[in-house]
Amino acid sequence: MAKKRDPSKPEKPERRHIWDEWRNVRRLLWVFGAGCVVLLGLDLFIHRHLTFHGGEGAWEGWLGFYPIYGFVACVVLVLVATQMRKVVMRDEDYYD
Repeated sequence: MAKKRDPSKPEKPERRHIWDEWRNVRRLLWVFGAGCVVLLGLDLFIHRHLTFHGGEGAWEGWLGFYPIYGFVACVVLVLVATQMRKVVMRDEDYYD
């Protein structure tokens, strides 16, 4: 059970964290975006050893294939998980 707060004692001020400020979140998003652009640029110059036989004409050789594939896979994963939640979720008082 949760402890009840003593009203005679003053509350501690809420501690600020680094991600509470939108400025810091925006900086992190810029760093991630710049990293994505750099990696996409490197994809033009770095030779990848393709898994499937078909050479550079195969879908695996397309510029930015793996980032697009990863993004689509994450979106599908989230959509499937939200639908699974409806099936797996129990009532709020299931264990009572």
